[in-house]
Amino acid sequence: MFPPVTDLIPHRPPFLFVDEIVAETADGLVAKRLFRADEDFYQGHYPGAPITPGVLLCEAVFQAGALYMARSMAGQGSRNGVPLLAKVSDVRFRNPVYPGETILIEVRKKEAIGGFTMMSGSVKSGEKRVLNVDFAVAWKIPEATPAT
Repeated sequence: MFPPVTDLIPHRPPFLFVDEIVAETADGLVAKRLFRADEDFYQGHYPGAPITPGVLLCEAVFQAGALYMARSMAGQGSRNGVPLLAKVSDVRFRNPVYPGETILIEVRKKEAIGGFTMMSGSVKSGEKRVLNVDFAVAWKIPEATPAT
């Protein structure tokens, strides 16, 4: 049994796009997310023919990468900083995701250099390939938050 994702990363609804971790290895992690038909973004993307925005599918991969990094830090997660996306490359969208679909998100560590972890990620819905992306993440302790 894996800990709740909210114990590991600082993301919270409505901007949390991973429901749970389902498997992990030393160099990767698999998570899943159900895209419910009542999610607000479907109201405008696209009315009458809703599909999940590609940028949110990418965000799900990035959050899964942050979960992998948090687990790699002995489960310390958000207590020791926040994940910061540093680079995105080679995004390939293959198929859309519709309301009601559950996706599997897989991330794999490629290498870590100078405080950055380079990863690859993919999304599947059933047997359907949805996307592939390469990205880099740094885990940073936030500086003081400016007063508002």
